[in-house]
Amino acid sequence: MAGRPRGVEDVVILRAAARVMGRLGPSGLTLAAVAREVGLVPGTLMQRFGSKRGLILALADRSVQDADTLSDRIRGEQESALAALAALLAEWMAPMASPETFAHHLAFLCMDLTDPELHERALAVHEAQRRAVRALLAEAVSTGELQATTEVDTLTATVQAVTSGTGLGWALDRQDTLVRRVRHALDVVLAPNTAGAGALTTPTT
Repeated sequence: MAGRPRGVEDVVILRAAARVMGRLGPSGLTLAAVAREVGLVPGTLMQRFGSKRGLILALADRSVQDADTLSDRIRGEQESALAALAALLAEWMAPMASPETFAHHLAFLCMDLTDPELHERALAVHEAQRRAVRALLAEAVSTGELQATTEVDTLTATVQAVTSGTGLGWALDRQDTLVRRVRHALDVVLAPNTAGAGALTTPTT
C-alpha cells in the first residue's frame, strides 16, 4: 500500500499485541500499548489496522493461520504422534502461564462469543485445532501407539474438552503449572487406549 510505514512486519506487531492482550486484557489492549510494546508510534498502527477493532480482527486472522500451521511444525520436532500431541497442547497453553493471563484470554473469548466477526474466527481456530488433534490421534492408531479399536472422533472431542476444563480448574485452584496439569490430563485420557504401559506423551527435546 502506498504510504504504508516500513520497517516492522505485521506479524511482529501482532505478536506484540498478543503479549499485551495476555498482560492487560481487553481494556488494556490499545493501539498505544501495542505501539509501546513494539517500539512504534500509535499513528503507525492506525495506518496499518485502522482502529483497535481492526487490530483485534487482524490478530484473530493470524490466530487462524497459526492454528493451521503449528501442528505441522510441532510434528516435525517430535518422534511420535502422541509426543507431538502433548507438545501441541503445551504450545497452546503456553501464553496462559498465570491465572491472570488465563483470565485475560478468557475475557477475549467472551468477546468472541458475542461478536459475529470474532466468533467466525474463533470457530475457525477451534476447528483447526480439532483437525490437528484428530490427525495426531489417527496417526497414533496407525502406528500402534493407540489401540486399533480407539474411537478417534470421540477421543478428539474428549481431548479438547478436557484441555479446556483443566485450564479452568487450574485457574481456580492454582495447583502446579497449567502445562503440567494439561499433560497429566492428557495422559489420563489416553491411558485406556494406549497400546502399551508407560507415559507416551512426554515430548522429546
